[in-house]
Amino acid sequence: MKIRSMKDLEKIKEEGKRLIYPEKTKITIGMSTCNIATGSENVLKAVEETVKRNNLDVVISKSACMGFCQIEPIMDIIQPGKPRIIYQKLNPLKVSEIIDDLSKGSINTKYAFYKMDIKVKDDSINITSYKDIGFYNKQEKIVLEYCGIIDPESIEEYIATDGYFALHKVLTAASPEQIIENITKSGLRGRGGGGFPAGIKWNTTKRAPGEPKYVVCNADEGDPGAYMDRSLLEGNPHSVLEGMIIGAYAIGSSEGYVYVRTEYPLAVQNINIAISRAKEMGLLGENILGSGFNFDLKVVRGAGAFVCGESTALFASVEGRVGEPRAKYIRSAEKGLWDKPTNLNNVETWANVPLIINRGVKWYTDIGTEGSKGTKIFSLVGKINNTGLVEVSMGATLRQIIYDIGGGIPKGRKFKAVQTGGPSGGCLPEEFLDIPVDFDELTKVGSMMGSGGMIVMDDRTCMVDVAKFFLDFLKDESCGKCVPCREGVVQMHAILTDICNGVGKEEDIEILTDLSLTLKDAALCALGTTAANPVLSTLKHFENEYYEHIRDKKCCAGVCKELVTYAIDSEKCKGCGLCAKDCPQDAITGEKGKAYSLDISKCVKCGVCFEACKFEAVIVK
Repeated sequence: MKIRSMKDLEKIKEEGKRLIYPEKTKITIGMSTCNIATGSENVLKAVEETVKRNNLDVVISKSACMGFCQIEPIMDIIQPGKPRIIYQKLNPLKVSEIIDDLSKGSINTKYAFYKMDIKVKDDSINITSYKDIGFYNKQEKIVLEYCGIIDPESIEEYIATDGYFALHKVLTAASPEQIIENITKSGLRGRGGGGFPAGIKWNTTKRAPGEPKYVVCNADEGDPGAYMDRSLLEGNPHSVLEGMIIGAYAIGSSEGYVYVRTEYPLAVQNINIAISRAKEMGLLGENILGSGFNFDLKVVRGAGAFVCGESTALFASVEGRVGEPRAKYIRSAEKGLWDKPTNLNNVETWANVPLIINRGVKWYTDIGTEGSKGTKIFSLVGKINNTGLVEVSMGATLRQIIYDIGGGIPKGRKFKAVQTGGPSGGCLPEEFLDIPVDFDELTKVGSMMGSGGMIVMDDRTCMVDVAKFFLDFLKDESCGKCVPCREGVVQMHAILTDICNGVGKEEDIEILTDLSLTLKDAALCALGTTAANPVLSTLKHFENEYYEHIRDKKCCAGVCKELVTYAIDSEKCKGCGLCAKDCPQDAITGEKGKAYSLDISKCVKCGVCFEACKFEAVIVK
């Protein structure tokens, strides 16, 4: 049906509620990219087969990532009048057992992780409550609130969460100027890394001469370890779509693009489905909601170039040209796509827009800090107990994110550093754990929030190697258009490689510093100007490690192969044999219950034995 009124929306909302909470048992399987990678396709197949074998009358549905990626594959079961129960780390055998129990009228608690008391409270089910899970109860989920709860392919379920009510509100009761004023007052800043105020950008685009005006969503997420945008497009694509339609109305645009990297096939699929369903219901295309407003969207797939996350390189790619940046003496809001006024925001920024319209400016400004309003989504990865997507209020500290939500460092090891902002960010040591995380505070200490990547490192991390890793990534991703980036990043990587190989010189420190400052001043785009951040931050906070590599020919973290030798401490060795079992070179020999020995001539310094030993008997010299 075509939606033309609030009455139509309310009718679809009730239908969507019945889909989310049907009158019979519903089994939902997580089918996001991270779920699929851990085997959810086999879980879904097992669900279908076991349901058929037991002749159960149930609804089988799909959802996306619920954020806690390391507990996947996941499945949840909702029975009328009972809490929603989430099961973790599933395989076909576990699924068969759970559904066999279900067919007998009993609730399997063996593989349950937690229950969500969304509609009912039932303390008779002895399973941990959602609100008691540390990973979740310290977060403030507003953008991710329904990811993993609703079926991302169902527009009805999105509408059940008040989806498209904000769009109806602006098209029937607000002028474009009022919408821009509200977005400006909300303090919403771009979540793609720059943190530029969205309202100012929207207003600049609206006032800029030239037609047509374009609205673009930047979903070219390329930071190592980052997957916030992918998860939003996979889990709640309509929230992004609705934000873009509202933005288009505000600036006077009739055409827009979603630029998403081709390595995100499920995100591409789900946003295309969302666009198709929105058109079917009259929420996209011509005469939206009967208002006379026209706006259409197309999906453009990028080829995976990191530099195309930069606005002007992205525009070049959309236009069918090589993705190279241009000098920014003219702003994209005035001359962007095809030299026309263009409003570019990233996935998370667009998803905030309907929330601000629905819940109000005051509600939004009450969240966050003075200069950074709302929440921010981070991908928490690396040496951390709880890996996943987290959404916190701006101003939460690094310590709260890493320890209260992330659960701290595995195996009780010592925290060493956290890198925020991806390859363009910096590495911050323990002394900065209590700073509030927002756009301004991270910049003050030499890092940045970026799009939201957060990589945690423990005391087994070599900071020189970390800098080398990101420079290795950036030298391959540089488009090569400007000399400082094309040549400077390559030279910096070569110097870091020499230092890690034990042939570095003390003057290399000064050369690295000079090259870094040159890049910051002279590179054409943000890829080049921020490429030096991993080097500068590690030099600032971990300079001693550089000199250990150069002067002492040592890598205390045991990472740089040319500078380490592995050995077994016979007094600590318990003779368990794990190191020998895992050694790919058969360099470790011995008898069970007695101390093992390592043949240096066979050792390739892979570090497998070091990781395998539970008694810290394998040592690095």
